[in-house]
Amino acid sequence: MILEIVKYGHPALRQKGAKIDAITSEIKKLIANMFETMEQNHGVGLAAQQVGVAKQLTVIDVRAVAADRPSTLELDGQPADVASIMPLVLINPVVTPAGAPATGGEGCLSFPEIFAEIARPETVDVRALDAKGQPIAFRCGGLLARAVQHETDHLNGILFIDRMDKKTKAELQPELDELQAVTKATLPKK
Repeated sequence: MILEIVKYGHPALRQKGAKIDAITSEIKKLIANMFETMEQNHGVGLAAQQVGVAKQLTVIDVRAVAADRPSTLELDGQPADVASIMPLVLINPVVTPAGAPATGGEGCLSFPEIFAEIARPETVDVRALDAKGQPIAFRCGGLLARAVQHETDHLNGILFIDRMDKKTKAELQPELDELQAVTKATLPKK
């Protein structure tokens, strides 16, 4: 089922996600729906907060853009094919920087038509649970590292606009203000 992606200004985007203790049928359904929603919207990642659910869950699939934006992957210290872990589910992820910062282009399904250059560590170590609740650990670089960090930020209520330099954010402020106002106007009145 295609879920509604909440836009900037929706309070769910600033909520820190609750840890997931068990892979219930509800979580399995949410994972399937998030993948369907992400694919429908041509995204490479989607966090639970982006569909209005404050949980530590994100889905990622970078295969569609692999030719334009390469990624690297290491499993048990050995190079591996990124496609071997796609599509990727990360539950309760812990991300540790493992490389120097690099600047790269980012967008976000919750910020339609807004893009910016964001500095993030080029390589990260990731520990999480997979869709079956099994521990997974890997090191990644390139677009996969960027996507993992972007989505993990969402799980903690951090948005990519929080990572923009002041000049870029100031240039985008009129668009951000308009998006936020439109979103808030559609929210139910309390």
